[in-house]
Amino acid sequence: MRNRRKSRELALQALYFMDSRRNFSREALNLFFRCFQEEDQEHSFFEEVTLGVMTYRRQIDRQIERFSSHWKISRMSCVDRNIMRVAVYEMLFREEIPAKVSINEAIDIGKKFGTEESGAFINGILDSIHLAVDRGEIKADPNEQTEIPLHSPAERGYQPVRPEEAEAYFSPVKGRPGVVKRRAQSEPPSADTEKTKQGAK
Repeated sequence: MRNRRKSRELALQALYFMDSRRNFSREALNLFFRCFQEEDQEHSFFEEVTLGVMTYRRQIDRQIERFSSHWKISRMSCVDRNIMRVAVYEMLFREEIPAKVSINEAIDIGKKFGTEESGAFINGILDSIHLAVDRGEIKADPNEQTEIPLHSPAERGYQPVRPEEAEAYFSPVKGRPGVVKRRAQSEPPSADTEKTKQGAK
């Protein structure tokens, strides 16, 4: 359970990393994977969930919007919508995982990474989706897949909607494998970076 919690948190970080740049590509995912070095079942579940959300994102987002009381997914917090994407993917495509587990995990992760309102917001939408799935109103369609491009959309001249987000990046947290921290490009360089630059002169 603890391993899967960590995998879900990492999936959130990877999806946030790509979503904030509007770059859901294999190139971007591989860039994030380099921060995660543990090759075990934990890594496998993290990769399966992240790729699953990327593959079925269109129908996942459609269900989140359907039960969000007229909130477009683009208006939701980037953290909240990606937490819900993970949970809805599990509810639709991972039948071996109890829906209640997916919902409770999403709520707890939302409280940890989101705002004070995130837990209740996520709970309300996911519980409605869960009930609709149980009633047979929602059925997963494995054939409706979102194409995952190999390279970044930036190579086709795409510019992010929010320039300030494009100027941010994730870097590994020292001593905590698989954990990354969001930083801004405008942050002053660290002492280690300065030493590296001086040594290169």
